[in-house]
Amino acid sequence: MKIHTGAHEFESEKPTVVTIGTFDGVHAGHQKIIARLVDRAKVNNLESVILTFFPHPRMVLQKESGIKLINTIVERTEILEQSGIHHLVIHPFTMQFSRLSAREFVKEILVEKLKAKKVIIGYDHRFGRNRTADINDLKAFGEEFDFEVEEITRQDIEEVAVSSTKIRNALEEGLVEKANTYLKHPFSVEGEVVRGRGLGKEFGFPTANIKVEEDYKLIPKNGVYVVRSKIDGENFFGMMSIGTNPTVGGVSKTIETYFFDLDKDLYGKILKIDLLIRIRDEKKFDSVEELKLAMRQDQAFSNQYIKDNYVE
Repeated sequence: MKIHTGAHEFESEKPTVVTIGTFDGVHAGHQKIIARLVDRAKVNNLESVILTFFPHPRMVLQKESGIKLINTIVERTEILEQSGIHHLVIHPFTMQFSRLSAREFVKEILVEKLKAKKVIIGYDHRFGRNRTADINDLKAFGEEFDFEVEEITRQDIEEVAVSSTKIRNALEEGLVEKANTYLKHPFSVEGEVVRGRGLGKEFGFPTANIKVEEDYKLIPKNGVYVVRSKIDGENFFGMMSIGTNPTVGGVSKTIETYFFDLDKDLYGKILKIDLLIRIRDEKKFDSVEELKLAMRQDQAFSNQYIKDNYVE
């Protein structure tokens, strides 16, 4: 897969089949569209192109919305690299770009830059300045500029019954298993291991404190989760605490992971950690001893869950 940072950088010897969207989460519904894109490219001898945008349009047009995303742009790219497409175009979404008319967008971006001969798009897709154009307008432009429009019907979309909003809502409620089912892959957080207060080590549960750089990344509901991470090529399981550590007077939110059966210095490493299931809410215990007991119970739950689901 070739990655292009903007339509102006796009190059292809062949004409293309294009689909357009933010693809946050690259969930089951997105995967269905991508499979169709790859198939149509093969059948019609075209190059397959996903045109996506960064920042997310709502981050530019509705800053007050404070939208959080399932994937960082790096995570989204990593997932799409596995999809079998030829090109990923990450076009900068700016106020200036948002003011392009529908006709300008089609002519300048889809036709002149991306060489589109076929566009695969949802029945409810809207585009152009103030999102005034719809699929019927796109079909009319197709006749004018000589490209075909393939509509993803309401039935096709509703069959999957998944949306990025549903996944975000599930994660905000801590329903990580539900989110993972929608995604068809585990939700993950990624960041550098930094030094924390060192309290976990004192309690007998040394933790890796993850710093997620991107402030737009959605962090699930506070609580304790069973997790997995590939470290130096080997899978390790553990439990992650997201929250403020209220029992020991914490104030700021942290993401801390205690890995089972791991004795390595992780400081400075970039870890990608998959969240598998939520164990419980964050809680302020009456004493450190009560907290330690709860952590031992969390570990027992985690070990049983891992044994039941991941050990052959």
